[in-house]
Amino acid sequence: MKRPILIHPDPRLKKVCDPVADLSDDLRNLADDMLETMYDAPGIGLAAPQIGVLHRLIVLDCVKEDEGPARPLVMFNPEIVASSDELNVYEEGCLSIPDQYAEVTRPKQVQVNWLDRDGKEHSEEFDGLWATCVQHEIDHLNGKLFIDYLKPLKRQMITRKMQKLKRERARA
Repeated sequence: MKRPILIHPDPRLKKVCDPVADLSDDLRNLADDMLETMYDAPGIGLAAPQIGVLHRLIVLDCVKEDEGPARPLVMFNPEIVASSDELNVYEEGCLSIPDQYAEVTRPKQVQVNWLDRDGKEHSEEFDGLWATCVQHEIDHLNGKLFIDYLKPLKRQMITRKMQKLKRERARA
């Protein structure tokens, strides 16, 4: 089931999420809903707070359609345990900040530990776009948006555009 995506500014997007203690069928269904919502948007990542659920859960799939089969990842309690000194700059966007993009500098590689939908522990090193995406989504779990990396003036400009978009959608 597709879920509505929260648009910035929304106080839920600035909250630190709670760890997932027990993997229930409800949480696995939530992960399925999040994947469906992400693919439909379309996007390459989605964090639970973006649909108003304050749990440490993200989904991502950075495989482009013409590059091969999809690789949907569901991560409960993802945690970055190591990151490279080498940095990468990507033009980032966000489903909660539609049609706004800005360059963000992050570590080029990260090592992430997480639980999958069956509660099995995983650890993997991500590079390039995958590394950027997983860091962006984990930031959401900590109440941080990509615009928080920008200079105040640019951040305020984007926030004003989002406030206007929300007013227009409310009227529609």
